[in-house]
Amino acid sequence: MILGGEGCEGLKHTPIDTPFQMGTGYRSKCGSVYPLINPYASTPLCSCSAKGPELSLEPEKRLRIVMPRQLKGGGPATVQTGGDCRSAEDEVLQAVATMLFIAASSLLTVAHAQVAPTRSVRFVVPFAPGGGVDFTARILAQKLSDSWSQQVVVDNRPGAGGIIGTELVAKSPADGYTLLMGSIGSVSINPGLYRKLPYDPLRDFAPVTQIGFVPNIVVVHPSLPVKSIRELIALARAKPGALVYGTGGSGTSNHLSGELFKTMADVDIRHIPYKVGAQATSDLIGGQLSVMFDNFPTSLPHVRAGKLRPLAVTSAVRSSAAPEVPTVAESGLPGYEITGWVGVLAPAGTSKDTISMLHAEIAKVLKLSDLREKFANLGAEAGSSTPEQFAAFIQSEIAKWGRVIKAAGIEPT
Repeated sequence: MILGGEGCEGLKHTPIDTPFQMGTGYRSKCGSVYPLINPYASTPLCSCSAKGPELSLEPEKRLRIVMPRQLKGGGPATVQTGGDCRSAEDEVLQAVATMLFIAASSLLTVAHAQVAPTRSVRFVVPFAPGGGVDFTARILAQKLSDSWSQQVVVDNRPGAGGIIGTELVAKSPADGYTLLMGSIGSVSINPGLYRKLPYDPLRDFAPVTQIGFVPNIVVVHPSLPVKSIRELIALARAKPGALVYGTGGSGTSNHLSGELFKTMADVDIRHIPYKVGAQATSDLIGGQLSVMFDNFPTSLPHVRAGKLRPLAVTSAVRSSAAPEVPTVAESGLPGYEITGWVGVLAPAGTSKDTISMLHAEIAKVLKLSDLREKFANLGAEAGSSTPEQFAAFIQSEIAKWGRVIKAAGIEPT
């Protein structure tokens, strides 16, 4: 890279050509090499003269750095000659080392500014506050705010099983400042439930990374005379249509958890979709509902307070947040498994550099011990994937849930 030549009119300046790699150095025509990490070599640079793209000094001249204003925006650094040569070795070498480090630092700053956020970033959560997607989004947003020194805002846009908020991001500018906190329901399940979605999960989004997996938990009101999945199945078979389960809307993982349970257990339990999942949880606590296949983070506090009775988790293995609660598969319904997931997606067309930056930053904060602990307390497991892995996962999930929906006899609307 050539430094110099512009921005310092009226001065005599000499261009310098250097690779800007730590550990390499500047070689003069006389053969001396001055590493950037040890600029004070013993061979006097003033003793030799060079022309062309290398340092050119006359023995009686001293060197000083001229940093034009343009350097702050990525402009050139130049070298001015003039004055008496005093302590030529130290002064020249110090000046060269200083210029190289300052110029390299400036270039790195400019490169970083091209992709790092320079204003607030918005995470759109297509569900109401208080659910699993919302909780994980807020934990991640705080860590990214700290990392970027920019505010990361969680914007809840609930409604229509996640369709409203998801569509909003799909139609947002592809600049990296509006991101979707996607989930199993809005991204993987909805394509099998709706014939005409206002977005295409594969076409309209650029996957960034998964951030975690969150199981659902089967909970009942304490007054319901069941304490296990086996007893719940027995009661539902004894009273077809009498039990009612609520969800945060059709197409959510809670909904499909319930429908898969009905199909595999061969029971008739009525579904009541709510606009807000937290309202369904409140009605279960109040006794208006019989059972829920609720988000683990939403129900866990009520389980610990004794307001709800846990029967099982929907994942393949027990949750570390409540290891005493068995899985559905081990407690009466072998083969049953649903694990919700959460991930970050950007609008399609977002640049690869921006996607790479977002992925790197999110993957970094997902390794923080306090974040992982907060996730675990919610029953979630933190974990990232590459954009390519996430894209393949989404495609496989859409196909999987399409088969489940068809097998459950659910007709797309």
